[in-house]
Amino acid sequence: MCAFTFTVFVSLFQLLPTAPYQVIALGGSTAVAGLFLGFLTFSSALTAPFTGHIGDRVGQRRVLIVVSLVLAGFNGVYAFVESHRLLLGLVVVHGGVWSALLTASGAYMTLGLPAARRAEGLGYWGFASVGAIAIGPPIGFWVFQFGWTALCLEAMALNLVMAGIAWRLPDDRAQVAEMRAREPAAPRGGLVETRALALSATLGLSSYSYGALTSFSALFADHLGVSPRSLFISLMGVAIIATRLALGRRIDVIGHRRALLPSLGIGAAGLVLLAFSQSVWGFAFAALVFGGGFGLLFPAYAAFLMSHVSPLRRGAAYGAMIAAFDTGIGTGSSTMGWLVQRLGYRPAFIVAAALAALAVPYFVVAEKRLGFR
Repeated sequence: MCAFTFTVFVSLFQLLPTAPYQVIALGGSTAVAGLFLGFLTFSSALTAPFTGHIGDRVGQRRVLIVVSLVLAGFNGVYAFVESHRLLLGLVVVHGGVWSALLTASGAYMTLGLPAARRAEGLGYWGFASVGAIAIGPPIGFWVFQFGWTALCLEAMALNLVMAGIAWRLPDDRAQVAEMRAREPAAPRGGLVETRALALSATLGLSSYSYGALTSFSALFADHLGVSPRSLFISLMGVAIIATRLALGRRIDVIGHRRALLPSLGIGAAGLVLLAFSQSVWGFAFAALVFGGGFGLLFPAYAAFLMSHVSPLRRGAAYGAMIAAFDTGIGTGSSTMGWLVQRLGYRPAFIVAAALAALAVPYFVVAEKRLGFR
């Protein structure tokens, strides 16, 4: 699954930074070029609660195989599209397929991990996407030198490799059938896991800051005179990896909820430190603090949620998580610029910190109201 996920994100993160150049080359404006990522993210967020249900019904491995082949088809079509409007229209559908891949991957991983080490395993699995995001863009820009068609066909080849890896994974349908036999009275539920979706607003409040930082931490570094401008993202990535390696096992030992609440607070503290940073040292420290909290947040929350839903509804529950997480990222990246323009960088980051801090009381109230305690 790490090999599958690594290949998934290497393919995607070659496409995302180069697609805006192709949109412009096809006659789109700079503003329109930014819609490629926005359409993909919001489409994924809107469809994830529904696509997550598909894997619960037909098997997660089967979804991974089919979606890999469909994504290969999308990249093959992108190679020959000659209208930026058609390109943006296709990426909306692409986002829906992408959400099916994310939800099926998460549910399949959860099924294969022992419950006593679930958060640890999900944290290690996350290294595959972090590593792929680090190397995908430079590879993509290198291939892009040979043309957009070459890039798309190379991404299509990676999608076919994904399908081959997924084909080699153990079939999960027999295991799911055993669980159905053990839980004959388990409710099938509807298309959307509404309780999980409501609780996962916690992730949306926290991931708003991630979207904002991804888009604006480099500009804030320029504003402070900090070099290199990628310092925050780089150190945040280091902190994510370090905390998962050092403390990933402890999440399962001390309890997912007990690890989740401090991680939410630490992430908010990192944003406050960033807002008040005046030097490269303060800037760097804020990145390490934020990354430390954010690195534990996703595995702790995912493990908590998966232990509180029926094993037969994990795909739908994971879809609810992805919907909230992507909505937060997309909203953060798209509204932070307006806040910076109106208020300035420091007040804008305080707003992001306030939203992240709000995730703590929201979670505490929501888990009780929704029956998770």
